[in-house]
Amino acid sequence: MRLDFWPTGAAAPARTVFAWLPRAALLALLLSTAAHAQQTPAAQAPLISANLDSVRFDEFVRRVEAQTPHRFYFEAEAVDSLRISLHVQQQPLAQVLERALQPSGLKFAIDAHRRIYITRGAAVLTDLPEHYQLPSADSPVAGLAPDDAALLSSTAAARRRRAAAEQKLVEVGTGQPDKSRPTLAGYIRDLKTGEGVAGATVFIESPPTGASTDQFGFYSLTLPAGRHEVRVRGIGLKSTRRQVLLRADGKLDIDVEEDITPLKEVVIEGNKDANVARVQMGVEKLDIKTIRQVPTAFGETDILRVVMTLPGVKSVGEGSTGMNVRGGATDQNLILLNDATIFNPSHLFGFFSAFNPDMLRSVELHKSVVPARHGGRLSSVLDIATRDGNKKEFGGAGGIGLLSSRLTLEGPLAKDRSAFLVGGRTSYSDWLLQKLPNRSLRESAASFYDLNAHLTHELNERNTFYATGYLSRDKFKLASDTLYAYRNLAGSLKWKHVFNNQLYGVVTATHSGYEYDIASEKNPVNASELSYGIKQTGLRADVNYFQSNRHTLDFGASTLLYNVQPGQIKPRGAESLIGRDVLARERAVESAVYAASLLDLTPRLAISLGLRYSLFNALGPRQVYEYLPGVSRSTSTIADTLDYRGGQVLATHHGPEYRVSAKYALTDNSSVKLGFGRMRQYLHMLSNTASMSPTDIWKLSDNNIRPQVGDQVSLGYYRNFKRNTIETSVEAYYKRTKDFVDYKSGASLILNHTIETDVVNARGEAYGVEVLVKKLTGKLNGWVSYTYSRSLVQLNPPVVADRINGGRWYPSNFDKPHDFTLIGNYRFNRRFSASLNFNYSTGRPITLPLAKYYVGNSMRVYYSERNAYRVPDYYRADFALNIEGNHKVKKLAHSSWTVSVYNLTGRKNPYSIYFRAENGRINGYQLSIFGQPIPTVTYNFKF
Repeated sequence: MRLDFWPTGAAAPARTVFAWLPRAALLALLLSTAAHAQQTPAAQAPLISANLDSVRFDEFVRRVEAQTPHRFYFEAEAVDSLRISLHVQQQPLAQVLERALQPSGLKFAIDAHRRIYITRGAAVLTDLPEHYQLPSADSPVAGLAPDDAALLSSTAAARRRRAAAEQKLVEVGTGQPDKSRPTLAGYIRDLKTGEGVAGATVFIESPPTGASTDQFGFYSLTLPAGRHEVRVRGIGLKSTRRQVLLRADGKLDIDVEEDITPLKEVVIEGNKDANVARVQMGVEKLDIKTIRQVPTAFGETDILRVVMTLPGVKSVGEGSTGMNVRGGATDQNLILLNDATIFNPSHLFGFFSAFNPDMLRSVELHKSVVPARHGGRLSSVLDIATRDGNKKEFGGAGGIGLLSSRLTLEGPLAKDRSAFLVGGRTSYSDWLLQKLPNRSLRESAASFYDLNAHLTHELNERNTFYATGYLSRDKFKLASDTLYAYRNLAGSLKWKHVFNNQLYGVVTATHSGYEYDIASEKNPVNASELSYGIKQTGLRADVNYFQSNRHTLDFGASTLLYNVQPGQIKPRGAESLIGRDVLARERAVESAVYAASLLDLTPRLAISLGLRYSLFNALGPRQVYEYLPGVSRSTSTIADTLDYRGGQVLATHHGPEYRVSAKYALTDNSSVKLGFGRMRQYLHMLSNTASMSPTDIWKLSDNNIRPQVGDQVSLGYYRNFKRNTIETSVEAYYKRTKDFVDYKSGASLILNHTIETDVVNARGEAYGVEVLVKKLTGKLNGWVSYTYSRSLVQLNPPVVADRINGGRWYPSNFDKPHDFTLIGNYRFNRRFSASLNFNYSTGRPITLPLAKYYVGNSMRVYYSERNAYRVPDYYRADFALNIEGNHKVKKLAHSSWTVSVYNLTGRKNPYSIYFRAENGRINGYQLSIFGQPIPTVTYNFKF
C-alpha cells in the first residue's frame, strides 16, 4: 500500500488528510525515509504534560505539537469521533500516545524526522524489513515483483521530479518590483493529459489569498511583491506547491497529478468548503469521472438521473429525463453542452440521457440565482462541459452493457498544444422490449446512437481555440405501425484570448437543432409523415476582469437567431389520401447584454450583483391574427389578419433581469446566504403529456403569446462539520411566475394554425425547503436530501370561459410535495464497493373522469377539477456492486465491472394512467414499465 501524508499545519487535501493507496508506493516512501534515517540520528524522546478531559483529537494534537517539534499525520475520518481523556506529567511521548490511543484501537509510529503517523489496523513501518535492500540509482529494487518494481521505479522518479519542482525557486518578473501588488496568473493543468483543471484552488497562506480556476483551468492572483509559496489543491488532485519570487506581473503554469483512489465515488464539489465560502446559492457540481457509482436503469451511466437525486430537482415519474426544478416546468431548464443548447436530452423513450459520460468533464446546475451570462429560461441552467482531450498520449475508454455500448478515443494532434476527443454510443435494445408486459411495446423496436467530437488547439500563450460537435439520432417503432425518428444537432466554436493577467475574453459561436418525423404506413390510404424542426444559431462574447482578489467583473453580450418549422404533414405513398398541410415558419432574434460583479466587502461579507437586459424581436414573414377583445379566442372571434414581410418585426418584448446574492460568514465553517433573481423566457414548449416527450414542440413568443417572467428569492444556512468532511445545508425559496403557457380543456396542439386559441397565459407560484447532508470522504460516503415543495397554477383571465377550476389555484402537473433521496456508497477495499440508491416522492397530480352523462344520444364524460387527485406515491431502491480490475502497471487496459439491480423491490410505480370506455363503463388502467427488478451487467475499460 502507499500513504499520502499531510501535516496538520499544512493545507489539507481536498478529499482526506491521509489516504490509502497502492502498496509499492509505500515502499518508495519507506526507501526514502530509511535512506534519510541512516544520515539523521533519532531525536531524543520529549516529555509531555497534559490534563485533558474528553477533548477532540485535533485539540490533543495541538497540545502535543506545542510541547514538541513533532508533527502529526493522520486520516481525518479515523479520528472524527475520538475524544481524549488524559492526565500525565512529564511522560515520554511514546507512552503518552499509547495511553491516548489505546481505547480507540488506533496505532502510531514515529520516524527519524519527528513525524507521527496515526493509522487504523497496523502501524506504519518507519524502516525497511531486513530482506529489502536500499537500491542504487541504477539498480532494481530487491525483493519486489516485476510489476511492483516498475511501479516503485516510476513512483520514485515521479516523487523526485515533484520534489524538485516544489523546491525550485521560480522568479516571475525581472528587476525591481514595478508595483507593490503584481498579478500572478496561469493555468493549472493535468500532468498526464495536459487538460486544464477546473475548480482547483490556488492560494497562499500569508496573507491569506486564494482563487479558483475557471472552466479552462485559468487562475489570477494579485499578491504582494516578494517571496511566496503558492499552493494548489482540489478534489481528485495531489496537492502541490511552488516557490515563487514575484517581482512583476507574470505567468506561472502548474502541472498537477491525479490523486488515484482505490474506488471511484460520487463527488459534488471542487472544494470541500465551497458550499460555505462561495457567494452563489443553489449551485451543485458533479464530477463526471466518478458519477458511475450511482445505480441507474440498464447499468448505463446517466448524468441526468444523478442530477435528479439532488434536492429541488424532480421528474414526473419513471423513465422521464425531463427535470422539474423548484416547481418549474421541463421547458424552463436551459441545458448547455459547451454553451450549445440541447433541446431534447434523452434517448429511448427517455430511459437514457443523451450524454456520453466518458466525454464529459463537469456538470454544474444553477437552480437559484443563475449567473448573469445565462438567460432564456426561468428555473435552472444545467451547464455541461466536455474534456479537452489528452495532449500527451493516445488513450481511450468504453463500456459494454446489456442495451448499449460506447467507445471514446483521445490523443494529441500536436503534443502539449492540440488534442482531439471523439466518442460514440449505440444501442441494441430490441430484445428487452420483447420482455416488457405491455403488448404494444413487445411488438415495437427501438435504437439510438450519438456521436461527439471535441478539438482543442493552443495557438500561443494568449490564444486558444475549441471546437465541439454533437449529433444524436433515435428511431423507434410502435406496434409495427408508427415510426418515430428524432435528431439532436449541436456545435460550438470558442476563441479564448488573454489580454493580460487580469483580463481575458471568450468569443463563442453556437448552432443547435432538433427535429422529429412521425411516419405511419400500416394503412396505405392514411399513410402520412408528420415533421417538426427548430434551429438556433448564436454568437456571444464574454469578458472576465480580475481587478483584485476582492473584486471581479464579468460582462458581455449575446444574440440568438431562432428558426422554427412548427409542423407539416404530407402523404406517404401514392395511395395516401392525406392532404399536405404546412404551418407557417416562425423566426425571431433574442439579444442580451449583461454585467456582473463579485465584491468581498469584508472578510465575512461578500456580495454578487448582476444585471442582464434582454430584447426579443419576433420576425416575419408571417401572418398574425388579431382577436376581438373581451371574448375567448377562437377562429370565430378573429377580428383582423396582419401580414408581415420577411425580416419585419411583428412583436417586441424586452426587460431587465436582476441577479443579487449575498453571503455572510458566521464562522469559518458556517454561513448564511440570501439571493434574488429575475428571469425572462421567450420560448415555450407545448406538450400534451406530463413528462417530456420526443414529439413536444417549441413555440416562440409573439403578439398573442407573451414571454414568461419569473422572480425567485432564496435564503439558506450552510454548515460543515468534522473538518469539512460533512456538509449540511438548508435552503428555502419562493418563486412567482407569470405568463407561462397552460392549456384550455380539450386543447389541440398538433398542426394547429391558431395555437393561441387553445393556450392561455397562466400564473404560477412555487415554494419549498430543501435539506441536504453530504459526506464525501471515508469508506461510507454519499448524501441524504429531503425536499418539501409546492407548485401551484392559477388560470383566472378576464374571460370567464377561459378560467380553469373557477379561477382558483390548483396543483401543477409536477407538484410533488414530499421527496426523499438517499445515495450511499461503501468501499470494502480498493477493488470492491457497493452503492444503494433510494427515492420516495409524493404521487403527481392527475385529473380523473368521475361520471358519464348523455346529451341527446351522445355520451359525455364529466371530469374532476384539474389535478384534483394523485397517482400512487413513488418509491424505488437500486443496488450496484462495483468491481475494479487489478492494478498492474503493464496491462492492455484497466477494466471494471458493474453489477446492478434497478427497482430492487419490484415496486410497480406508474409510468402512465389512462382510461378506456368498455361495455358502457370507463375503466382506468396503470402502466408500469419497470414493475419488477431489472438486473444489469456492464463492463467498462480504459486504456
